Amino acid sequence: MAHSKIFRTLALAAACSTAAFAQAQEVTLRAINAFQEGTTFAKPFEAFIDKVNANGKGLLKINYIGGPKAMPPFEVGNAVKNGVVDIANVTGAFYTNLMPEADAFKLAERTIQEQRKNGAWEFINKLHNDKLNAWYLARTGDGVPFHLYLNKPLDKPDLKGLKLRVTPVYRAFFNDLGANLVQTAPGEVYTALERNVIDGYGWPTQGILDLGWQEKTKFRVDPGFYTVDVNFLVNLDTWKKLNDAQRALLTKTAAEIEASNADNVQINQAEVKKQSEAGIKAITFEGKDRETWLNTARESGWAQIKKVAPANADRLRELLAK
Repeated sequence: MAHSKIFRTLALAAACSTAAFAQAQEVTLRAINAFQEGTTFAKPFEAFIDKVNANGKGLLKINYIGGPKAMPPFEVGNAVKNGVVDIANVTGAFYTNLMPEADAFKLAERTIQEQRKNGAWEFINKLHNDKLNAWYLARTGDGVPFHLYLNKPLDKPDLKGLKLRVTPVYRAFFNDLGANLVQTAPGEVYTALERNVIDGYGWPTQGILDLGWQEKTKFRVDPGFYTVDVNFLVNLDTWKKLNDAQRALLTKTAAEIEASNADNVQINQAEVKKQSEAGIKAITFEGKDRETWLNTARESGWAQIKKVAPANADRLRELLAK
């Protein structure tokens, strides 16, 4: 009886000790979002944080600092590189200054799951390791194309005379079709449309209603082109310091979030319906015009990659394009 009592006491002490050790070993990661909290391209990352925090008790916790009010989007890449934050949600377009190859992510014609199988993820992760001191944990946005949105009708893939708000994502494409390019912060687009400073802008299928731009937009040009890439990046030094269980938790949760990319087909359809209800009409290119539109988008994009990242452009095209 005495031995049994001693055994139970020791077992309880060991359990308490293990729990205390686990608690002491719990790691807290600082997370930043390049997109405004609660908006379309912030949500997958926020879901990821919630899952990690729910399943990682005693192992890993993510402290969500917030979105662009906490840190300007174009500073996020540097913040990951220098360890100012441990993990971030950011599109490749926001860190091309550190890694020009990131401009190729929008040209992917293979899903992230396909990229993990054909060596693309491994190649791109190595680029992140070397140039951004980061681990490429996940990609969201697969299946969400970009579109041109306008206040004026357009009957062919010719943008001459149009003043279009651009980001680096479609600058080369719109330029090659003759547009006059205007660069403004997203927060200024509504006013620029209202004052006719611009005739239109590029943006994905999803997210316009988050920003209120549907109020000043009359047309969407179909088909869409390119694909959204929003990436979860972990500072490489942080990643190396984590233990196997912590890395496994992040990797498993990232894969679950990537699987939800498949939902984008339905989300796109719902978004197009909402745009239509808001008064946005579709301009749909068919036949030769469709071919010109999509081919110009693709070739302008890859020509730009060849210019900014000549050493890796061909390999990236081989891995990402079909």
